[in-house]
Amino acid sequence: MPGAATGTVVVTDPLNFWGGKRVKPREEKNAEPVFEPSTGKYSPIKPGSLVIQGVIIYSRSMERARVMLEAARIIRERREKIAKLEVINNGKSITEALVDVDIAWQCIEYYAGLAGTLAGQHVQLPGGAFAYTRREALGVCAGIGAWNYPFQIAAWKSAPALACGNAMVFKPSPMTPVTAVILAEIYKEAGVPDGLFCVVQGGAETGSLLCHHPMVAKVSFTGSVPTGKKVMEMSAKGVKQVTLELGGKSPLLIFKDCELENAVKGALMANFLTQGQVCCNGTRVYVQREIMPQFLEEVVKRTKAIPLGDPLLEDTRMGALISKPQLEKVLGYVSQAKKEGARVLCGGEPYVPSDPKLKGGYFMSPCVLDNCRDDMTCVKEEIFGPVMSVLPFDTEEEAIKRANNTTFGLASGVFTRDISRAHRVAENLEAGTCFINNYNISPVEVPFGGYKNSGFGRENGQVTIEYYSQLKTVVVEMGDVESLF
Repeated sequence: MPGAATGTVVVTDPLNFWGGKRVKPREEKNAEPVFEPSTGKYSPIKPGSLVIQGVIIYSRSMERARVMLEAARIIRERREKIAKLEVINNGKSITEALVDVDIAWQCIEYYAGLAGTLAGQHVQLPGGAFAYTRREALGVCAGIGAWNYPFQIAAWKSAPALACGNAMVFKPSPMTPVTAVILAEIYKEAGVPDGLFCVVQGGAETGSLLCHHPMVAKVSFTGSVPTGKKVMEMSAKGVKQVTLELGGKSPLLIFKDCELENAVKGALMANFLTQGQVCCNGTRVYVQREIMPQFLEEVVKRTKAIPLGDPLLEDTRMGALISKPQLEKVLGYVSQAKKEGARVLCGGEPYVPSDPKLKGGYFMSPCVLDNCRDDMTCVKEEIFGPVMSVLPFDTEEEAIKRANNTTFGLASGVFTRDISRAHRVAENLEAGTCFINNYNISPVEVPFGGYKNSGFGRENGQVTIEYYSQLKTVVVEMGDVESLF
C-alpha cells in the first residue's frame, strides 16, 4: 500500500483468515458497516464463520522464538505500509500509527525472547522423592480487540499467546477490521503453522460465540466496562480464564513544584493521543491552585496549535474520531459540561478541514474545560474523545482522595520535583499504572492493566506469560508407597 491515500482504499479481499489463508464467510449476511473516519466513506464488511477444529499446541519453544523474530523483522520492514493502512482503518495520525506499528513488532520480539525461557521448578522432598512443575500451554485463546489500537492490540494479545505455545483466534473490532489480517499474513509468512493464528470478523454475536465455545480456554478482551462484564459472565459458564483491559477515567496530579513545561506536555500526551480515544488517558487533570493560571494559559495555547486534518500527512497531529456516533457522543459531553457550569477554554466543536475529500470526516477541535467539579458528568464518566477537564486542588492528601474517588483504576500520573512525594503519591493512587513526570508511555517490557472496574490480568511484561499458560505439578516417588490401607 505505498501509494495509499485518504479516501482511495477499497477493501475487496476477504478479511477473515483461517487455516493459513484469507477466507470468505460461509454466509453472506449480517454485514457490519465500516466507515473511513477521515472521509466518512462506507464499506460493508462480512462477518466470519467460527469453526474451531482441534487444539493446536506449538510445542518447540526455540522454533516459536525463531518464527516470532522473523515476524517482527517483516513488520519492521513494512512499517510504513502497515501504518498507512492503520490510519485509513482508524483515523489517527500517521505519526502515531508508525509508533503503534513499532510497539507491535517490539512486543513480538520481546516475547520471542521469553519463549525459550519458560521453565518450571524442582522441589526436593523427604526420602529422595521430588516434585517439579511444568508451565504448559492453555490451548486455544480468544483475543477480542478494540478499535483505537487495532494492529498493536492484535500483537499485544497474540505475542504472549504464541510464545507460550497456544493457538489464538482474534476478533478485531468491527469498526477497524483491516489490519489484523495483515498480521495474520505476516505470521504465516514468518513460519507460524496454519491455524495457529486466525482472524474472524464480526460484532457482538461473534464475540459471544468465542466466549461460549467449549474449545476456547481463555478470553482476552480490550474494550468498555459494560462489554467486559458480559465477556466475563459468558466466559464464566465455561470456567475460562479471562483477561480484561477495560475503560478508565484516570487522574493526573500536577504539583506546584513541577517542571511546568514538562507538566504541560505531559497533560497534552495524557489527553490528545489518538484523538483522545485512549482508555488510560489522564482526563482528570488536577493542578495545584498556585500554578493553575500559568498552566491553563500554556495548555490552552498549545492545544489551539495542534494541527488537525488529513491523518496521512506528516504535519498532522490529530486526525478523525472513529465514527459519527462517537463524534456526536463526545460533542454531547462538551455540551453537558457547559450546562453543568464548566467553561470551555478552547475547542469542543466540530471541525471541517479545508480539503474537500475530508468534509464528511469525523473531526472535532481538541477541548480544554475549566471550572470543573468532581460531581460533573465530564469528570466522572469516560468520554473517549479529545476533552481535558482541569480541576484545582490545595493539598496532597486532598488530591489523592479526589483522584481515587472513581470506580475506574487503569492509570494515573504525577508531576513533581519532590522524589519522596512522587513515590508516596504513586503508592497511594489506586491504579494499575502510575506515571511519574511523564504520561502515556507503554514499554512492552512492563505490565499494563487495571484496578477496580478497569479490569484484571495484565498485558506486556514477563508476568503476562502466567496469563497465557497453566502450571502442572508432578510428584515423583523414588521409594515404596506408605499406605494407610
